[in-house]
Amino acid sequence: MIVAVGHADLTAPALELVQAELRDHLERLSDGAAGLVRAGAGVPVAFGRAARAAGRRLVVLLPTQRAVPAVLPEPDRSGAAELLMLAEEVRLLGFDPADRDARVSADERVVAAGRKVYAVWDGSPSDGADATAHLVAFARSRGIPVEVVWPAGAARRARPADTHATSATEADTHATSAAEADTHATSGAETDTRPVAVSHAPARAVKGGVR
Repeated sequence: MIVAVGHADLTAPALELVQAELRDHLERLSDGAAGLVRAGAGVPVAFGRAARAAGRRLVVLLPTQRAVPAVLPEPDRSGAAELLMLAEEVRLLGFDPADRDARVSADERVVAAGRKVYAVWDGSPSDGADATAHLVAFARSRGIPVEVVWPAGAARRARPADTHATSATEADTHATSAAEADTHATSGAETDTRPVAVSHAPARAVKGGVR
């Protein structure tokens, strides 16, 4: 079977690009191997659509807990529903879809069942939220061919943490600039030896001061 894994935070335009490229790859393959994917949103749906458009069978793995279908996290439900409609075969796999480690373990089993893996991957390392790099290494360590799919123009959604980091950096930059301005002002005052007239009028509030 042919397996697809990838980042879960692709933008909508990126998913369209990925779907088109996956379809092109699948249409160029000479064998009739089926596609295999774990139920979820994003890359799984793009791969499922591409597989069906390329005339291939699609097998979807659905998580179960205590022998009954598990409740998927909200972001994955609509994607899983579409995949179940596209699938010619549904298989059950026991794991907790809300647990990150359980999902990674399930994806390892999916990868191990494939003869080829398409990795929708921007080359970044795995972290606490994304395990694409790990799955690529897992496949390669077992001799399973991996083809990276990352079309020009593909992008991932910005994470809140990235935004906070950017804000913090900007704040540091502003603070540094303010400090440098103060330093220049102080230096100028120290080197200016001309007499200065001192006013005894009440001080006025200055707008645009330290924030």
